[in-house]
Amino acid sequence: MSLRDGWVDLLYKAATGARRTRTLLTPIGVIVFGLFTAFFVFVALLVDRVFELPGLLPAGARLPVSMPLIAIGLAVTAWSAFHFLKVKGTPVPFNPPPVLVETGPYRYARNPMVTGVFLLLFGIGFALDSVSLVCFFTPLYVLINAWELRQIEEPELEKRLGEAYTEYRRRTPMFLPAFRRGTDSLSRSS
Repeated sequence: MSLRDGWVDLLYKAATGARRTRTLLTPIGVIVFGLFTAFFVFVALLVDRVFELPGLLPAGARLPVSMPLIAIGLAVTAWSAFHFLKVKGTPVPFNPPPVLVETGPYRYARNPMVTGVFLLLFGIGFALDSVSLVCFFTPLYVLINAWELRQIEEPELEKRLGEAYTEYRRRTPMFLPAFRRGTDSLSRSS
């Protein structure tokens, strides 16, 4: 068994295991994800300082650029988490919803919660005037998350949710909403 398959199996066993175990693992997952995210911000600020990188924006432009990104990022993340909590699941892969969630932002993207975190990081980067957070560390964070989702979480979801998830994955983009015709679209494309 490969390391990847081992992680997928571990996640599957945790997600389908005893409720008590899932409940105990949830705060650990939140803390690990929070620390992982904070690490990127900390390292970016350190790189900016060590290499004396220039700022991105004039001081007066930081707030108007950063606040909408932060607000939208927080709103999308909270909206996404709410839809998981409605079906008695959490955003933590060890304690996921027991059913496929296709409501709210999940109608338009498979990982809107993570998309919200990406927007939040870009907003924080502009607020802190960190060129390395905006131009390097947040894009790196996006790539790492996309890799982990494709290699670990999505195979576990297919294993646990079966054909329903496979079909959902086929028709729903990973992060950015699809702009297509029909009743499920956000807007019409030309």
